[in-house]
Amino acid sequence: MQTAALVLAAGAGTRMKSDKPKVVHEVLGTPMIRWVVDAAHAAGIEHVVTIVGHKREEVIPLVPDTQIAIQEKQRGTADAVLSAREALADFDGSLVVLSGDCPLITPKTIKALIKMREEADAAVVVLTMQLDDPFGYGRIIRDGEGRVERIVEQKDASPEEAAVCECNSGFYCFDASRLFAALEKVSNDNAQGEFYLTDVLAICREAGDAVCALVTDDPMECLGVNTTEQLANVADIMQVRIAAE
Repeated sequence: MQTAALVLAAGAGTRMKSDKPKVVHEVLGTPMIRWVVDAAHAAGIEHVVTIVGHKREEVIPLVPDTQIAIQEKQRGTADAVLSAREALADFDGSLVVLSGDCPLITPKTIKALIKMREEADAAVVVLTMQLDDPFGYGRIIRDGEGRVERIVEQKDASPEEAAVCECNSGFYCFDASRLFAALEKVSNDNAQGEFYLTDVLAICREAGDAVCALVTDDPMECLGVNTTEQLANVADIMQVRIAAE
């Protein structure tokens, strides 16, 4: 079966307090986005699409081995993925969605996401993590039988939902055709007024498609970078990983 990857890299990263796009900042001398693209290639994915937006002229030269899609306005993650529709017009298979500001993701985990989706013939597999302090993350809401029902963002969560400690990592593997069909139904009726990619899970479930979760045994590989402090923390973790290998 065909595989492809999308790397979300259109955001401004204002909390970095820098003029540079967030994904351009370096971890151990390598731009964050390169760690992510290289992980996708190491997982056996040749077709990688990078979704760019803010200051894209600084990002595009870093990913010459990927196809470029442009998100003209920052309207949410679902809108970002939709911007790659033309680039994937002839693609049918497993589509992994990665975050350009999460450089610790591993090829092993990417492969595991693809394997689970294909074996279950699922519309989507989401990578989840158990956190002692889940504040700020989307919560994984399961039904009475333990199946993934939906993802609720922090600002939209009820007190009961906010108490859930299983969180969305922001990494997914979709069936491409079912993903783009579901994206047509995503609305921006939420606290942020954005089009959330997370809403696709509930849409696919309502359509009768399988929605699965892969729980990571290493939440650190899902760490995102939003501040210079987090950038330094990720660099420390990467250094330890490299030394161990």
